[in-house]
Amino acid sequence: MSDIPAVSIERLSKSFDGVEVLRDIDLVVNKGEVVSVLGSSGSGKSTMLRCINWLEQPDRGTIRIAGQRIGVDEKTGRAMGNRELAAIRARTGMVFQSFNLWPHLTVLHNVMEAPMQVKRISRDEARATASALLEKVGMQHKQDAYPHTLSGGQKQRVAIARALAMSPEVILFDEPTSALDPERVGEVLTVMKNLSAEGYTMIVVTHEMDFARAVSDQVVFLEKGKIIEKSDPEKFFTRPDTERVRKFLELAD
Repeated sequence: MSDIPAVSIERLSKSFDGVEVLRDIDLVVNKGEVVSVLGSSGSGKSTMLRCINWLEQPDRGTIRIAGQRIGVDEKTGRAMGNRELAAIRARTGMVFQSFNLWPHLTVLHNVMEAPMQVKRISRDEARATASALLEKVGMQHKQDAYPHTLSGGQKQRVAIARALAMSPEVILFDEPTSALDPERVGEVLTVMKNLSAEGYTMIVVTHEMDFARAVSDQVVFLEKGKIIEKSDPEKFFTRPDTERVRKFLELAD
């Protein structure tokens, strides 16, 4: 395992309209780790995830992807331009709760598009990679379909394949099952479990307690924008340090 973390966050803080939604977040995610981020609605989980790839610009703090700082040039201290941001963003994959597939493109072309546009790889190479990734997530049989014909679980599996197509250093999952019908949740979690077994680095904002317990290397709990507990899943789920986490787990049962 590399000594350089896949993601390192130091003193990350963010406010909206004068309300501090993240406060002095410190987190290190090593290569190959799965980190589950738990907490009640409004605790700052999704904002933290969006700050990691600069979809939200923090008020202060430092974020590095595989050792490279995002958002600010390390040498000059100036804000990165769009091209620089795009280059480092390409090292992260983002899976949204609302899928965010392009409706005018087929499943195959949804997965092909970013590698061709951002990495400038050939159409033939992009097609071969996309086809293999769709097979990995069990969606190759739908490669010529359009998103509006798919179930929520199928859309999310395509979204995961699209994130993988950029060969990211880390995949960020923002409540990937929250918009799904209950019977579709399992198919997406199975894909995510398989990715963790293959050694992908993942940060997962989730309400799926069984998934977090089975797959995570670290579990992080946010409360009012602060990390109030961080431990391995065995300790987190059986011997939490805080009364707040104990109550959260009781309600989640």
